[in-house]
Formats: sequence, structure tokens, C-alpha cells
Amino acid sequence: MTSALSDPTLERHFKGHRGAVTSVDFSCNMKQIATGSVDSCVMIWNMKPQMRAYRFEGHKDAVTSVQFSPSGHMVASASRDKTVRLWVPSIKADSTEFRAHTAAVRCVNFSDDGQTLVTASNDKTIKVWTVHRQKFLFSFNQHVNWVRCAKFSPDDRLIVSCSDDKTIKLWDKNSRECIQSFFEHAGYANHVDFHPSGTCIAAASTDSSVKLWDIRTNKMLQHYQVHSGAVNSLSFHPAGNFLITTSSDSTVKILDLLEGKLLYTLHGHQSSVTCVAFSRTGDYFSSGGADEQVMVWKSNFDCIKHGNGVKVQKKGTSTVRPPTSSSMARFPLNSDPSVLHCQTSEPAEHVNRQESQTASHAQSFSHGSHSRAAHSQVYRDPSISSSSTRQTQTTQLPSRHHQSDSHTSDGKVPSGIANALEHIIGQLDILTQKGQDADATTTEELASHTRRTSHTRDPS
Repeated sequence: MTSALSDPTLERHFKGHRGAVTSVDFSCNMKQIATGSVDSCVMIWNMKPQMRAYRFEGHKDAVTSVQFSPSGHMVASASRDKTVRLWVPSIKADSTEFRAHTAAVRCVNFSDDGQTLVTASNDKTIKVWTVHRQKFLFSFNQHVNWVRCAKFSPDDRLIVSCSDDKTIKLWDKNSRECIQSFFEHAGYANHVDFHPSGTCIAAASTDSSVKLWDIRTNKMLQHYQVHSGAVNSLSFHPAGNFLITTSSDSTVKILDLLEGKLLYTLHGHQSSVTCVAFSRTGDYFSSGGADEQVMVWKSNFDCIKHGNGVKVQKKGTSTVRPPTSSSMARFPLNSDPSVLHCQTSEPAEHVNRQESQTASHAQSFSHGSHSRAAHSQVYRDPSISSSSTRQTQTTQLPSRHHQSDSHTSDGKVPSGIANALEHIIGQLDILTQKGQDADATTTEELASHTRRTSHTRDPS
């Protein structure tokens, strides 16, 4: 049976930064993309080919983080120069600057209502500000090392942060207290974010792993070990079914959270991939890297578009609802009572797609060439059509209804009874070659065995 998945395709290619790209974000209307770089500049790329990009200069050191406001009328940028700037994304490049921290600012993030900002810094603090007049509100001070990232939850009630102190902390914005800490043992998290449902978080770690925790039960839901280098960034699909990760191993990987497996490995960047973000509808995603390139990909992950504009899997549900503590333990989506195998091998099936060239140096898909400097490649994970030899155990995340092998609802005979009947038929075929007396006696015994077997539940 062929797979119904459609492969992601490279749609646009931008190059204008003079240093590694550190952050990327889409505007809400998909007309612009904002990027930050170690060249101290913010770039606004227009998706229409005929429109030129804007270069915003103002920061005195590397730009570490950029984000569009929910309305798209403003872009926030954080920098190693200890400041945050709010830009109007137009040719005038108007901006407001405020000194946010006493050390490099690593991350800036808008609340969902667009009224507040959260910043994370090497001064070990997380601070919350009003967007209007940039008024300081309060700070969190319990990390004991650099804070790499801080993000609001979808309902703006919580903030999640990660630090070089190997902890990921969950903060209540109203009580201003840390309500939960998750610990990284092998490395520390570079990036952390909320699932669109707000019920779980994902962390990209320097130990090459990606982990997802349920913040209601404080238990790990999934653990992926699919990269061969530090994981630098991640982004959830708006429907919650997919997670994209980027790594210092120069790849972008797409994870199916419903199935708990790796779907695609994308080779386009020539060195470390530092950032990634989905568009607001999930139709596109963009990646940036140390090779100074910004790539825009079309998702195509076997999706249909609903009336609200959000694309979801044809065979899945519109949102991912991580299970409650009881359902997670008793009703996983696989036949094993506690785990699901996550594919971690490097994909073997090579899928090539011709992308739309937008400039003379835009990369194209090719058959037979493996030079990533000249070509972008999409590898589909072999788990779509074949099994993997190297696996990691992970607990199934969300809630697609599952039917176990022993309780089929499609009219098939349970495998245990079917096997027993086949065995009996085989024995009868052998016995018919013997005398009638022996055949009659044995048939009576086998009929009795059949009656006992038909009442036996399939142990699988």
C-alpha cells in the first residue's frame, strides 16, 4: 500500500544576512518573514517575489530572537547588546528600544493577546513587560545559569523557560511562582515551547534529544533521539499533529506526534540549522542556519484545509489532546500497554521534489546528486513503508481512537482463534490419510479441542 503523505517542498530561498541566522518568524498574514542574525540586523523578507527585503539596523550586537506581534503590526527583537527593540515592519524601519537586562537577551516572546512581552537573559532572569510604553511588570529569578528561552502558554496564564542550569521551569503568571521544574540530565535545553493545546511542552536539548512533557501530570510523554547533533530549535504545527526540529547536524526533521515517529529528514542547509517556525496556518515553515540562508518550505503533510484555515491530517483529528494520567497509562494508541516505538534510523527512501526557483542561487531537488551546497533533499522515513532496526521507546502523545488487535471491529476473526482453526484443519488433513477408525477417534478429540479454543481470548 502506498503512503498518502505528500512531501514538503522548498518554495523560496533568501540570502542577505552577513552572519548566521539565529531566529525566524512569519507574520500572521504570511506576507512577511522576519529573521535575526549575528550580523546585528533584523531582516523583513516579503513573500511576493517582486518586493524587496528590508534590513533594519540598530542593534549593536548579535540579534538572538525575533517575533511578529499577533496582529503583525510590530516585530520584537532581542540582542546580545542587552536591549529589546520593537520595529514597525515597513520601509521606514521605525523602532523603539529599551534596555531589558544586565546581560545578553536570549529570547523575546509576545503573549497571545499582544499586550505583554516576556524576555530571557544571560543575567539568569525572566522578565515580563507591557508592550505599550515597555513598562516592566515583574521578573522570575530562580534559574541559576543563563536562561536560553521563555514562552507564554496559548492562554497567557503560564510561562515556560529553559536554562543552562539543566532545568525547564513552569511559571504561573498570576501568582508569579514556579509551579514545576523538569530536569535535563545529559545536557540542557536550547529551546522550549508549548503545544497548541497548552497541555504539554517540548524541549530541544544539547544531548541531541527532543522531549515532550504533560504539564498536568508532570510526566514525560515522548522522547525522540533522531538527531546526531545538538537540537537548536523546534516548532509545533498549529493543529498540534507535527513537530519540526532543527539541529547542528545540518538537518531539519519532521515528527508525527500522533504516530510517535520520524516522518522526514530535510537536507538543504550547508551547516548547523539554528531556527525554524511554522506559519500561523501551518501551510509553510521556514528554517535558518549558520550558512546565512533562510529557506521557506511548503508543508504538504497529507493535510486538508478546514474552514478556519488550519490544516490537519486527513486520517487524524483536528487537534492533539495529550491523554489524562489515567488514559495515558491504560489506553495508549498501540497494542503495547505502555510504549510506542519511535523510529530513529536515518531514512533510506530518497524522495526528490523540484522546488520553485526564486533566484539564480536558489537550490533545487535533484536525482543522483548529494551535494547539499547545490541541492535540497527530502528523505522520507522508512517507517512509512518498512521497519527500522534502531528504535527508542516513547509514550504515545495524543488521542486518536485505537482498536487493539484482539478486539477488531471490521469483521475479521481474532488472530488467536484463526491460528487454532488453521492448526486443526492441518491435523485433519493428515489424519484423513489414516484408517477410518483412527480418523473417527481423532476427529472427536479435535472437535472437543475446537470448542475449548473458541472460548479462549486472544492473548495478543
